[in-house]
Amino acid sequence: MTRLSVNINKIATIRNSRGGNNPDLIKVALDAEQFGAEGITVHPRPDERHIRYADVRELKKVLTTEFNIEGNCREEKFVQLVLEVKPDQVTLVPDAEGQLTSDHGWDTVKHKDYLSEMIGIFKSAGIRTSIFCDPDPAMIASAALTGTDRIELYTESYAHQFKTDRASAIAPYVAAAAMAKALGMGINAGHDLDLDNLRYLIQEIPFINEVSIGHALVCDSLYLGLENTIQLYRRQLNH
Repeated sequence: MTRLSVNINKIATIRNSRGGNNPDLIKVALDAEQFGAEGITVHPRPDERHIRYADVRELKKVLTTEFNIEGNCREEKFVQLVLEVKPDQVTLVPDAEGQLTSDHGWDTVKHKDYLSEMIGIFKSAGIRTSIFCDPDPAMIASAALTGTDRIELYTESYAHQFKTDRASAIAPYVAAAAMAKALGMGINAGHDLDLDNLRYLIQEIPFINEVSIGHALVCDSLYLGLENTIQLYRRQLNH
């Protein structure tokens, strides 16, 4: 069964917009767990415009589900944070400095040696590794050579095409996931997944280990409430 990890970056963005501690990020994370989230995801960035490094340390103390930290391993401060906190999983994302949001996967052919080195560092600390990948067979094949435990399929193009041609939208992801599974890697997925497109993704690729969802889930919560929204997302996964 595919697990739901709730990305709480947007909660931190709201908090930071006014200063203070409203909403309380830690309480929201704990409530999300209580409401059915099977993991919590954060993506700290160097400017700390949403998740702060201090948030990551405080979350580690209290979370009882899986803790996933995403980020750019080219940032030395990020690497140090992950090795200090020791989350259940680190997801390596090739963000540029100041990037608004993640928008592409790694070129695992070009950066294979570098990724192998970084993955070795994290795995030696007992941290499961995942790397952000586009649904490109060459990138999936090369990802397997890095020693990563999992890949995370970057699903923006699937979500973009879903409403016009879902069969074409999902096809490269089915092929990429099948290749990753055959090569012994676990499979995560994330970016622009929502209540409309999530169920079809899981129907077509039922062996996805985990989806990480933040923006759409928080937006839905404004209308539906956080507890109800988390249950609705889990219902899509369970079908």
